[in-house]
Amino acid sequence: MKKRAKYRAKLVIAFLWIGLIGITIYNLYTMYINIEIKNPNYETKKLVASANNIENFENSDRYNETQEDMLENVIESVVGISRLTSTGGSILNNVSAEDLGIGTGIVVSEDGYILSNTHVTGDKFSICYVTIDENVYKGTVVFSEPDLDLSIVKVNAKNLKPLALGDSSNIKIGRQVFAIGNPIGYEFKRTVTAGIISAINRTIKIEDGENVSYISDLIQTDATINPGNSGGPLVNNKGEVIGINTVKITSAEGIGFAIPINVIKPVIKKIRENGKFEKATLGIYAYDGEVAEYMNLKNKTASGIYVSQVLLNSTTSNTDLKVGDIIKSIDGKKLNTINDLREYLYSKEPGNEVVLKILRNEKEKEIIVVLGKN
Repeated sequence: MKKRAKYRAKLVIAFLWIGLIGITIYNLYTMYINIEIKNPNYETKKLVASANNIENFENSDRYNETQEDMLENVIESVVGISRLTSTGGSILNNVSAEDLGIGTGIVVSEDGYILSNTHVTGDKFSICYVTIDENVYKGTVVFSEPDLDLSIVKVNAKNLKPLALGDSSNIKIGRQVFAIGNPIGYEFKRTVTAGIISAINRTIKIEDGENVSYISDLIQTDATINPGNSGGPLVNNKGEVIGINTVKITSAEGIGFAIPINVIKPVIKKIRENGKFEKATLGIYAYDGEVAEYMNLKNKTASGIYVSQVLLNSTTSNTDLKVGDIIKSIDGKKLNTINDLREYLYSKEPGNEVVLKILRNEKEKEIIVVLGKN
């Protein structure tokens, strides 16, 4: 009897354990199936690349449409320029750029001011011919800076569409740009090429016979620039002009140069407002560190502008400014390139006083100069 009672007791205990284990398993299962998975799509969107790619592709399509529209708008303000006239209805007939002297320009005002290169238009007071939408206008060069290779032409035209001018001081290497111009002849007018900004603050040496000159502070691009593109715009992806195309390296592919737009903006502003521009001059010849590198004098111009000559009979000749001085700033504006100095002087008027901070024999001093007139 005792053995049977013990057996029954063990059996009861076993059933109790089995029951407890079953209840525990049931509770765990119930708890598991009732766990709430919050926002099950969140992780999917975050981890699956295709979800983001679809959005990026849509944005890319919209960007391309905007880019195409932008370029269509920009090319409306790109014009043809020649120093010769032709017998046809346009200066951009099917003849070579070399034969006709064809170049490019851009509209910078509604009332007929056109920006281009000096080597395209000629010097101040020269006559050239401008083609705008098949109409040919006789133009007069009202501003020319041969050392900068920029000029402005006035034509008798109204209701033109000026291009937006960007800021060339904040451009970055690698940013996309577009070059627009009139290479070869009329059949290739307003050609658009794309590339990137390859480098900034470049200096190139120009040799014309026995004459040697330097153009500094240039934007280098791999966007294709051909003969006839000179004077055309280099624009960013917003359609803003950041440079004016000027030259290319003929011995290599994909090396073209543009003049930063900021240097000429004060001139354009004055001409738009007053219909004229009077150039204020400092009465010196000078160069910056980039040009000094060509002349093996870089140690003299680590930063600032090196004074190579003070012109006789200029207002500056009556001051203490001397050859060999390094101009560090003008009216507190720091100077690194010649174009920094040009841009500031273009914003001033003849007769204005400016304060130069110079470095001489490792010592700084200030000199007050009255600007002359050219």
